[in-house]
Amino acid sequence: MNRLRTLDIKYLKGVGPKRAELLDKQLGIKSYYDLLCHFPNHYLDRSSIYKIRDLQGDMPSVQLKGRFISFSLQGVGAKSRLVGLFTDGTGTIEVVWFQRIKYIKDAYLVGNEYVLFGKPTEFNRHWSMVHPEVDPVAAAEAMQGLRGVYPLTETLRNRGVSSRTLFNYVMTALSVAKQISETLPQDIISRFNLMPLNEAIVAIHNPKNNEQLQRARLRFKFEELFYMQLNILRYTRKRSAVIRGFKFPRIGHFFNTFYSQQLPFELTGAQKRVIKEIRADMGSGKQMNRLLQGDVGSGKTLVALLCMLIAVDNNTQACLMAPTEILATQHFETISKLVAPIGLNVKLLTGSTRKKQRDLIHQQLQDGSLHILIGTHAVIEDNVQFQNLGFVVIDEQHRFGVAQRARLWKKNITPPHVLVMTATPIPRTLAMTVYGDLDVSVIDELPPGRKPVQTLLRYDEQREQVYQAVGRQLKQGRQVYIVYPLIQENEKLDLQSLEEGYELICDTFPSYRVAFVHGKMKPTEKDYQMSLFASNQAQILVATTVIEVGVNVPNATTMIIENAERFGLSQLHQLRGRVGRGADQSYCILMSKQKIAKETRQRLEIMTSTTDGFIVAEADLKMRGPGDLEGTMQSGIAFDLRIANLASDGQIIQMARNMASDILDSDPNLEHPNNALLQRQLNVLFAKSVNWGLIS
Repeated sequence: MNRLRTLDIKYLKGVGPKRAELLDKQLGIKSYYDLLCHFPNHYLDRSSIYKIRDLQGDMPSVQLKGRFISFSLQGVGAKSRLVGLFTDGTGTIEVVWFQRIKYIKDAYLVGNEYVLFGKPTEFNRHWSMVHPEVDPVAAAEAMQGLRGVYPLTETLRNRGVSSRTLFNYVMTALSVAKQISETLPQDIISRFNLMPLNEAIVAIHNPKNNEQLQRARLRFKFEELFYMQLNILRYTRKRSAVIRGFKFPRIGHFFNTFYSQQLPFELTGAQKRVIKEIRADMGSGKQMNRLLQGDVGSGKTLVALLCMLIAVDNNTQACLMAPTEILATQHFETISKLVAPIGLNVKLLTGSTRKKQRDLIHQQLQDGSLHILIGTHAVIEDNVQFQNLGFVVIDEQHRFGVAQRARLWKKNITPPHVLVMTATPIPRTLAMTVYGDLDVSVIDELPPGRKPVQTLLRYDEQREQVYQAVGRQLKQGRQVYIVYPLIQENEKLDLQSLEEGYELICDTFPSYRVAFVHGKMKPTEKDYQMSLFASNQAQILVATTVIEVGVNVPNATTMIIENAERFGLSQLHQLRGRVGRGADQSYCILMSKQKIAKETRQRLEIMTSTTDGFIVAEADLKMRGPGDLEGTMQSGIAFDLRIANLASDGQIIQMARNMASDILDSDPNLEHPNNALLQRQLNVLFAKSVNWGLIS
């Protein structure tokens, strides 16, 4: 198979330089290998021949066998079309072509027998078929069974490249390739009863039946996920073996004093479990690399603080990095207030920090008198030097690039323990792949006294009742968020909508002060408006999704999300997490148009049915797919999936991971001759990968 990577597609019969350039630009097909791995995304059944008299409304593509009675050219110029009248003896159907008319007129003859394959359409009791596939009977019979339909672009269709064209190219490439060398060891193929590669590559493009197709799909899904897991696990184990970390053996004065005297509330069972997992890592002598997941309000920050206190008790420093100045400031205010009574020195470093304060921070970091530094990207600047950095917390880690995070590792000779936190729940199948190089801890309980947020779906016609409910909350002294979408493609239109919404809210609630925030404002103005709301000087905050992360106002009990149909599930869940942070019952109201697509309504109803972030995340993954697995927003050691689906192939992922783990248990460096094929495949598949596994 790897040999086919070197064969340029332009040399394949029927392609040539111009079409090769088009295939590369539109589909990324450069080689025979790329072509053979451009799998169909669905299949049509070509096993049956239908009669024209048996056609019914809204049928899928069907086959008809018969003869053309006549051809006629209709219309003039750009509006011309070729119409053929086709019969099978039971009725007639019009066959219409708008393109390549001269070629078709010469290619098909009246009286000859053909098989048509296309979608029939009925209008005024007459059937028609537009641009069907037309084959002589012998050729059509050779293609009986399931026919793959390939992903294409509009440009390719307009340039005469159809799904049939790609299928023909694939068959030509397979005839040239003949024997394709296997890419999985025989013992793995036997263990899982996988289809051999030679059979699978033919069956996935030209399956005889559904059973053969499913076996071929399983073969390619398993292989894809197996090599992904093998790559992730080898890096993880290498990092664990190579990188030694601080060993923090003791729980000392700061932790014990804080735990016994300053703990704001009793820890939940989930928090205690996670702290135990982190303590085990910190005492192992190996660098910790752990992902902490937990819904908004689940108490991740308190867990992070307790772990930073362990680091300080073991004579090292700790650092917490947040993606925004608002969030960093919020963490600083919370943590410094909590630890002030135990004499801990905590400082805040952001882009707004004055030079005098910045100089003091630099000095105290280097002489060791500064215990915990909290900040934004400012903490990774080269001139920020620690005396002995032992523990790093990265909040909302998906907002940082891997390369940015890596700069923190260089702040110490012995790499610090790393805890990355996210309030965005990550489905298990995704965590095993995108974050497969991290150990994962989950806080799946809310602190005592918190009530689940009630989520309601309301339509524009019900706006008056919604505003009446908001008025009742405001009269009780509560605060309200009103969120508008601001989406890049329609930025001017959306901004106008946001400004109009602000004026409407001011008019509707004249007795209350309204703050106004969006991402295009200057940081100082944005911070000022946010502070008005945080201090309850403003009772209503009209905003875009800039409030998704980093606003903690326990007194805010209601959130209205306008045009909720325009948001993804995970984003809606993140926004919902801004309310319900106090002891009072809170509400999230999703405003939508009455007329929305079925899938959109289904998405919004998921939000109203559960507050469990992991259920929401699983549903989001199934509806929208995993997105880009590579790039600096994730671990950087995954690769684009051609056929596997992280939303639906969890069982195959687990099988692949277990197999990869078994192999590495017995041969960590893949040095055994039996594993030479695995090593070669990894080298080919991940030749351009950066070993982020050692640093993230």
